[in-house]
Amino acid sequence: MRLGVLDIGSNTGHLLVVDAHGGSAPLAASSHKEPLRLAEHLDDAGAVTQLGIDALVRFVADAIVVAEDRGCEEMLAFATSAVRDAVNSDDVLARVRERTGLELGVLSGEDEARLTFLSVRRWFGWSAGRLAVFDIGGGSLEIAAGSDEAPDVAWSMPLGAARLARAYFADRNPGEEQLRELRKRIRAEIARDAGQLLRGGAPHRAAATSKTFRSLARICGAAPSSEGLLVPRALERAALATWIPKLATMDLAELAGLPGVSPSRAHQIVPGALVAEACMDIFDLPALEICPWALREGVILERIDQIGVLG
Repeated sequence: MRLGVLDIGSNTGHLLVVDAHGGSAPLAASSHKEPLRLAEHLDDAGAVTQLGIDALVRFVADAIVVAEDRGCEEMLAFATSAVRDAVNSDDVLARVRERTGLELGVLSGEDEARLTFLSVRRWFGWSAGRLAVFDIGGGSLEIAAGSDEAPDVAWSMPLGAARLARAYFADRNPGEEQLRELRKRIRAEIARDAGQLLRGGAPHRAAATSKTFRSLARICGAAPSSEGLLVPRALERAALATWIPKLATMDLAELAGLPGVSPSRAHQIVPGALVAEACMDIFDLPALEICPWALREGVILERIDQIGVLG
């Protein structure tokens, strides 16, 4: 069947149209996306602004038309951290429903981690053994680990690249002391619950998903996306540690000129790099393999499994 997966993330609204069949990998048929930057359309009280709501409603309305034009039988629509954490979340969802007719669900942070883990497990397979998965989104960081298709542990933290960029990079380039404070905050937050993963033993394989990790891997020398999904890619801790001091001195134009970095996300690269390095340091991982599948694929795979059971 043809499914539309509408992902309202903290950075981007993304409709992925896929041909989905039990026993086979989801096949992407088309993609429609727009940089909404909801994590940065928040007022001082933590509410999504009217500008952000209007942009979201317009994108959802356009995505519905695209899905219908592409012949989707079903739409799987969900929002993540920016909408989940907004103090006016219910109002945002109501506005989308009233103006587009679409019921937009909200994933919990744990469900984000769980579904992302499912997609990475299916990509790497059972030979990965005990698997650890890291995902830096716009609003949150998700971590999950386990030896089965469902992770033993899965949790979320407010350490997304867009959230940190808004808090620390909104009006200035942080100086050395401010960067040190940000680094300290990130590591304390991750370390607080690190035992959840570490008590289960060291992972046999560690993987990362999301645009932030892909961009960092590309900066550090990984193959470009033009070479295809099946080319192995990894983010090396040593290479990232060498790059971070350079990234911290670059202006936005220089960051946007790096391979794999889009202009709309250039301001998020430094905070994203600090989170990525902290994950590798705290869990003693020399590298993270980059998985091309992430949350959207996890949502699709779970739905395929449900259809198979019901059928």
